Amino acid sequence: MIVAAVIFGSKKVNNINLSPAEFITDLTGAEIIMKIMSPAFGNAAKIPQKYTCDGADVLPPLQISGVPSAAKSLAIIMDDPDSPSGTWLHWSVWNIGPGPREISEGKIPSGAIEGKTSFDSVGYGGPCPGRGEHRYFFRLYALDTMLDLPSGANRGELEAATQGHILDQAEFYGLYKRAER
Repeated sequence: MIVAAVIFGSKKVNNINLSPAEFITDLTGAEIIMKIMSPAFGNAAKIPQKYTCDGADVLPPLQISGVPSAAKSLAIIMDDPDSPSGTWLHWSVWNIGPGPREISEGKIPSGAIEGKTSFDSVGYGGPCPGRGEHRYFFRLYALDTMLDLPSGANRGELEAATQGHILDQAEFYGLYKRAER
């Protein structure tokens, strides 16, 4: 703390229970930004066929960073707002512990719970647009609580349960267009 006081001036640190990231933020005023991404494709880039209905239809690997230290759990919603029938839910998952920062390809973290999709099934359903290129958003929510929702809960139930509990949120999206059939 003495070194920090010398380097950063007279900034007084009142809470010694800060995480290293919070400590640096407190001293520098820099904001830590929560992010979600996939090492399989970049933001606004083409989603590889492997993660779609034209391939193995497995969940792509995801990486999460900058989660607030007060978070008790994470939730993710993946949807397609370009569907002609309205926003199509491809995946929802909640009660992800805030500790894991990677979700492995095709796997959900231990203890996490998945909801019902617009395919009327529980679990991941990859991109499968009827025609044209669609956007697929992955939205991450840091929550101050664990959610009391059963497996198979729908999007409305998930959104209602998160009301008043969202500490931070982040998103990224990928693009997919099926080969002409």
